[in-house]
Amino acid sequence: MREIALITGASSGFGYEFVKLFAQDQYDMILVARNIDRLIEIKNEFKNVNITVIQKDLTKPNAVKELFSEIKNKNLSVDILVNNAGFGLFGQFDKLSAEAQSNMITLNISVLTELSHHAIQEMKLKNRGKIINIASLGSFQPAPMMAVYCATKAYVLSFSEALAKELKGSGITVTTLCPGASKTNFGKVASVENTRMFKNPMSASSVVKIGYRAMHKGSRVVIPGILNKAMAYTSKFLPRKLVVHMIGSFTKEI
Repeated sequence: MREIALITGASSGFGYEFVKLFAQDQYDMILVARNIDRLIEIKNEFKNVNITVIQKDLTKPNAVKELFSEIKNKNLSVDILVNNAGFGLFGQFDKLSAEAQSNMITLNISVLTELSHHAIQEMKLKNRGKIINIASLGSFQPAPMMAVYCATKAYVLSFSEALAKELKGSGITVTTLCPGASKTNFGKVASVENTRMFKNPMSASSVVKIGYRAMHKGSRVVIPGILNKAMAYTSKFLPRKLVVHMIGSFTKEI
């Protein structure tokens, strides 16, 4: 029986790139997103594996509980969880919509946490499983003009590293993928395409291939790109005030 990967935010960007890799390696999948038409297109594209599509707005109350009930009712289980659903916003905190920022916190933090909790219950019954959580280079430092987004991704990194330690020896691994600027819809949705940070973005396929390999190795944290690695590690040793000033220069529009 083939293992099943649950991928959230599967309709485009990193999510779609993960679908391609899992299909290539003959994994069955459960794909979740709001755009059901796009999910059906993807299902029809990869007929060599069994793909179940579920339309779900994960920011809605009880959405995660409903999702896992649907999965159970279809007699499916989750062997690999790809926590990819999330979004970012660019702009001054007080000028951005409070509701939109609240939804971002819900999706980037609460939904990811609840999905992980449900999946681990199933994985522990099998004594095996893999979780990959999509964080960000912004997990490592505050970013003016993206204050809430980077705070949510700092949570993802901290939560995932702690969870990986808790689950050591259980057969379940937790990997955190921390990409920098990448060619996905993120830049357009977050309105950061015209900032210095998006001057030389990595391709989505390159980022996901690195994360996919790291997940299978059971690596805890992976940062794609040499410059991104340097920025993440340098920020650990510089004064916080200087780090915030430096990152602020990258989030300025050009």
